[in-house]
Amino acid sequence: MKRLKVIFVVAFVLAWTLSASAGTLDEVKARGYLIAGVNGQVFGFSMPDEKGEWKGLDVDTARAIAAAIFGDASKIKFVPLTAVQRLPALQSKEVDVLCRNTTQTLLRETTNGLNFTHVNFYDGQGFMVPKKLGVKSAKELNGATVCVLPGTTTELNAADFFRKNNLQWKPVVIEQTPELNKAFFSGRCDVLTSDVSQLAGHRAVAPNPQDYIILPEVISKEPLAPVVRHGDDQWFDIVNWTVMALIQAEEFGITSKNVDAMLKSQDPEIQRFLGVTPGLGAALGLDDKWAYNIVKQVGNYGEIFERNVGPQTPLAMERGLNALWTKGGLMYAAPFR
Repeated sequence: MKRLKVIFVVAFVLAWTLSASAGTLDEVKARGYLIAGVNGQVFGFSMPDEKGEWKGLDVDTARAIAAAIFGDASKIKFVPLTAVQRLPALQSKEVDVLCRNTTQTLLRETTNGLNFTHVNFYDGQGFMVPKKLGVKSAKELNGATVCVLPGTTTELNAADFFRKNNLQWKPVVIEQTPELNKAFFSGRCDVLTSDVSQLAGHRAVAPNPQDYIILPEVISKEPLAPVVRHGDDQWFDIVNWTVMALIQAEEFGITSKNVDAMLKSQDPEIQRFLGVTPGLGAALGLDDKWAYNIVKQVGNYGEIFERNVGPQTPLAMERGLNALWTKGGLMYAAPFR
């Protein structure tokens, strides 16, 4: 009798554990669409255009996840979140995934109970100032007023930078990005500090972009990646391998334009990747055409970069660290086998 009780307890705990740990994919499928937390206010990464259509590198990353799950990148709802709101929204299951230019850190992964997936943009923190100040280096910013968002690594990095360089500064902390930008562009602050990509995005939509410069110093490492909650390995795998699929597609030379022709490739790696040879999709709990659907509907990483932040966009960013590893960058996907 005692043995039966032990078996019952073990079975109950196992069932409870499985029930508690499984679920995000099933919940998303049952709902019929993915809910992605985004910034919503950073041009080039996540922001609605004049027609209300969401655009940006983070937006396309989220659409790729929807394409992997549903075979339809449009089955998605975007929820704009401030820096302070973003992590609680994910923890409380208000959103399924956070694709919101969020830096991977040790404390966020541990004390906040979150998992960062593969990096979708390598960034670093910088400073933007009006040209009229005549400042050429961040080390000339002694006594400056600095606009900064609260609850970010940006705020902490700035404090470290000014302390290490024995410079005085006065932070002007504003939670909402539009108000922060308004404060800077109206002259309330001498400096705006954020990730360099965000500074470029804010400058691109400024009243007079040519009046501002981004200083040369990059004071931190900011690996930005989608984020999911602890405790759901299958969901982590899906988001993680979706980002890597974007990178791998570029490395294979598979684009949204040629993906159908590539289905006829005799390369066994490409056949596995595109689901011609089955197995990889099932391993994730997805259709074997999951990677095909991503590339067909959203494109590869290079296409996403070029149309949102690349040299032909107002941000005019070079690939730099975000180039493929074969071209001197850090974008590298694990093997698809």
